[in-house]
Amino acid sequence: MDCGADSAGLKVAGMSNERLIQIERDILYKNNRIASENRARFLADDLLVFNLVSGPGAGKTSLLVRAVSELRRRRPVGVIEGDQQTSNDAYRIRATGAPAIQINTGKACHLDAAMVAQAFHRLPPLSGGILFIENVGNLVCPAGFDLGEACKIVVFSTAEGEDKPLKYPDMFAASSLMLINKIDLAPILEFDLAKTIEYARRINPKIEVLTISARTGDGFAALYAWIREQGAHHRHSVEDAMR
Repeated sequence: MDCGADSAGLKVAGMSNERLIQIERDILYKNNRIASENRARFLADDLLVFNLVSGPGAGKTSLLVRAVSELRRRRPVGVIEGDQQTSNDAYRIRATGAPAIQINTGKACHLDAAMVAQAFHRLPPLSGGILFIENVGNLVCPAGFDLGEACKIVVFSTAEGEDKPLKYPDMFAASSLMLINKIDLAPILEFDLAKTIEYARRINPKIEVLTISARTGDGFAALYAWIREQGAHHRHSVEDAMR
């Protein structure tokens, strides 16, 4: 389903709003069923999975290049890359030595659970490791699609302004962690960090917030600590599932 399939404002000749809503429900039902299968598979492999979402240009690929380069020294790491066209981001990830599978979505503005399931089968075994899913650059459509991940991480940069959470509330409501990238530019841009956090927690009071710079490495130690914490929660889930 692409962005144009949002039944709230879409009108299609010869099709009622009720029929459009039913189509959307059918698509989400199928997606959620496959997402549950993905989640069970990831759990069986003791694999910690994060769905990275952002608008174009926020720097999530640069973030991943640095993170993957460093995290893969300790445990298996793989990446599924989502873009409408090109394999540029997958090439950048593979240059770190980590496996990456590219998904080109064409006209679709998000990844879905079936795409992730197919891509996952093409990755080498990652048992006990981390899988990053870099979604298509879009802060609208990916919010509604579960891929089987442990959680969503929303990334945006100081260059995008403080009001991103208010403009795209569904994405921030669906995310567990907000990463504010390019924090090294904040003084130049007069970026108001406190206001941004206030806006985000107005939408999602439980969202965690970290500031980072993919260019300088600032904040990555805190990010890795957060990932380790998620890993501890995940291991408890695996142990509970095995009982």
